Amino acid sequence: MSQNRPLLDPNKDDFSTMEVAQVLGMAVRSVQLMVDREELKAWKTPGGHRRISRASIEAFMAQRGGVTEPSPAAPPASTRPAAAAPQVLLIEDSTHYQKLIALLLNQQFPEIQLHTASDGIVGLTMYGQIQPQVLIVDILLPGIDGATLITSLRTQPQFARSRLIVVTSLEGDQLAPYAFALAGVPVIHKPRLVTELPALLRAALVDAVPQS
Repeated sequence: MSQNRPLLDPNKDDFSTMEVAQVLGMAVRSVQLMVDREELKAWKTPGGHRRISRASIEAFMAQRGGVTEPSPAAPPASTRPAAAAPQVLLIEDSTHYQKLIALLLNQQFPEIQLHTASDGIVGLTMYGQIQPQVLIVDILLPGIDGATLITSLRTQPQFARSRLIVVTSLEGDQLAPYAFALAGVPVIHKPRLVTELPALLRAALVDAVPQS
């Protein structure tokens, strides 16, 4: 686990949303949404504060494949060489587009380390863990939609270090409900992904703040 995030206190059986957010590398609001959707089991104190059970948190981690642990291919930041591979996080639920983007990046950006999440909740967790230089996000996602995910990430200070690219099958008026999150963000219509993504990704990597 990252040195910057605490482990669950072994002496406690329930935790605040702030404590869970720190352990999972999420925004507090994202944890609250998970409780509302009953993805985490919680109860409320007489004062109305959520307390989330240890068993629920551990079950979520196990279900998500231990998302708070670093990828075996990516050693902890303290042991990485200075010229670490650029980190790119793809949040996309379509297996077809996951494979297409992975193939495209492997061919044109072999130096990149690509991480993939298949829904918004896992994507939020992985973002906190990886803090990638570039984030590629689909708009229509299970868990939470891409626009809500982007809005949540913008509340995290480290998001200023990342660059964002949105991919979507939506176009024209279909994008209107998500306009609040897309202002100033490059958006690629999926049929044009192969022709447009490489140039946008190259520019994003140049503009992103290197990870220390």
